[in-house]
Amino acid sequence: MRTYATGPALGQAPENRWRAEAAAGLDELGLLVYRSNLLGRDPTLVNAGGGNTSAKLTETDFRGRETDVLRVKASGFDLATMERAGFVGLRLDDILPLRSRAAMTDGEMAAYLAHTVAASEAPRPSIETLLHAFTRHRHIDHTHPDVGLAFCTTAGGEELARRVFGPAMVWVPYRRPGFALAKQVAALVNADEHVCVAFLGHHGVVTWGESAHDCYRNTIAVLGRCAEAVQAAARGKRVFGPVEPPPSPPDRRRSVAAAVAPTLRGAGGAGQHVIVHFDDSPEVLQFLAGREARDLAARGTACPDHIIRTKATALWVEWDARTDDMAALQAAVRAGTATYAEGYRAYLQAHRVPGDPEDDPQPRIVLVTGVGLFATGSDKRAARVAADTYRRAIAVMGGATALGEFVPLAERDAYDIEYWPLERYKLSLAPPPAALSGQVALVTGAASGIGRATANRLARAGAHVVAADINAAGVLEVAEAINDAQGEGRALAVPTDVTDEAHVQRVFREAAVTFGGVDIVVSNAGLLSVGAIVDTTLAEWDRLHDVLSTGYFLVARAAFRLWREQGTGGSIIFVASKNALAAGTEIAAYSAAKAAELHLARCLAEEGGPHGIRVNCVCPDAVIEGSELWPESRRRERARTYGIVPEELETYYRDRTVLKVNITPDDVAEAILFFASAQSAKTTGAVLTVDGGIRAAYVR
Repeated sequence: MRTYATGPALGQAPENRWRAEAAAGLDELGLLVYRSNLLGRDPTLVNAGGGNTSAKLTETDFRGRETDVLRVKASGFDLATMERAGFVGLRLDDILPLRSRAAMTDGEMAAYLAHTVAASEAPRPSIETLLHAFTRHRHIDHTHPDVGLAFCTTAGGEELARRVFGPAMVWVPYRRPGFALAKQVAALVNADEHVCVAFLGHHGVVTWGESAHDCYRNTIAVLGRCAEAVQAAARGKRVFGPVEPPPSPPDRRRSVAAAVAPTLRGAGGAGQHVIVHFDDSPEVLQFLAGREARDLAARGTACPDHIIRTKATALWVEWDARTDDMAALQAAVRAGTATYAEGYRAYLQAHRVPGDPEDDPQPRIVLVTGVGLFATGSDKRAARVAADTYRRAIAVMGGATALGEFVPLAERDAYDIEYWPLERYKLSLAPPPAALSGQVALVTGAASGIGRATANRLARAGAHVVAADINAAGVLEVAEAINDAQGEGRALAVPTDVTDEAHVQRVFREAAVTFGGVDIVVSNAGLLSVGAIVDTTLAEWDRLHDVLSTGYFLVARAAFRLWREQGTGGSIIFVASKNALAAGTEIAAYSAAKAAELHLARCLAEEGGPHGIRVNCVCPDAVIEGSELWPESRRRERARTYGIVPEELETYYRDRTVLKVNITPDDVAEAILFFASAQSAKTTGAVLTVDGGIRAAYVR
């Protein structure tokens, strides 16, 4: 029988990924980039955006003179992806005299380092710059490896590390990064040429070498020995305690996640937009199955890098995964987040000093027994990084528990890191939030025309997009294009037939599991049929009303149901038509269905208002560009109705407008963005025509 005791990543040894052929021909800075990328791409060694590396090089300055320069990772860069420009150069001759100083504040240090930068324009150097500068070795790696942090966060960690490394290691109790820590580490490391590693309590591991390859090889070797020790200590142990019943099956976990995520997302109240990432990986499930894991999750965090991403503690929600009581679980999530927020406010009150900012009090990590982990963030990447970071925390807690007893960072130290200006500077490098940041938009009919333009426009405005369309290949193409342009994870493609109730339920469920819920619904699925009433078949009539009336009803109903649980309100935009307002020749069936949309929207505006749900309509006319509704046969049909040739159709539509313009998908997308954004926060039940001015369609 499978047990869930230690997790597959516990004690995982790093792989030596250095390849001589890849390093051949690289200059010293190129080798620093290569080494750093190798470290950064292994999540067991470096947290996302964390860690720092350096090399002491001789370079030619702007005067043509040879100068000793420290190339060190700049603040806010990611070792996994950074390139040459991410390593700021600082003149060592200007830095090294600081070793004689007795003390230096963070502000003084940052201001001083700004004067030592070798280039006129360069990013801000790492918080750990002085540690790299003061330590005598040419190449230095400062990592936060799971197996290394296991020693740094266990009771008696120094003694345990000394058993493994003997006199070849030094130990530095936790101290916040900065001038004092740099001097302390350098004094210990520089005093003994036989030392190969420095363990920093609650802060990671420092290793070095006289060449890029030697440094990397030493880092891997040191951490390999740490891994062997953790593996030996964990052998035969249930480090997370007695094993609970196994988790629910995968499909069941996703169904539960779809019900829980909107509840969690709405816990912060209306206007608090976050994205939720669900993680039910083996590491998470094995942790959740251990009875003692609850205590570990509540104790605190392992290191500064974790705090920034996950806060000091996680929220644990107890639930019997064998039951079907979703209402009880949702109530437990609401109660748990309220209690957590109260505790976080008390934590702030205990440690806050005037001038400190106040983060939102909601948990970043929520653990649900037998289901998985829910992480929140400002966007999908941030939420995923929080989840990944907590998986690393699980590995650290497991390793520390195997070695002895996990000891978290003290609460005061945790606060000082969470609200430390130099650490928060990394977060400040992110661009300001866009109009729809943190919001999720579900767009039907997204594969072409108005739907495609709308999906792209809302994504550019910051929204995460669920692209739905019966055209599976087309909608996948749209989502992939958004992800390429806006970043991985920003869009999801879900093939959907809006006339199929099960399909509609599925697309909202996938939105909830992937992003946590929905804020904006653009009902745009379209179908067009033209012809005289005497030639219109019942099947044509039914198909038009199935898509344009019933489909819009099914999508709106699903949105209302989700928003009732999410509790944050929402915005629905129906893409109706000029034909919903103005009579037309040989287009009665289509026009009647579009008129039904329009009145459905008005009714839903009345029903949704008390719940903060806005419902509005956009009525375009003759959007031919990029639309699958306008094949050549339809162009001929409409041209025949107007007594013109097909090539004159765009001219005919342009000339009948007051403004003498043709309407494009992008024009309609801009109107939809208006109704989706806060610019129309006090508007509902409205109709906005985007038709160039059709007198018969003026809204009366």
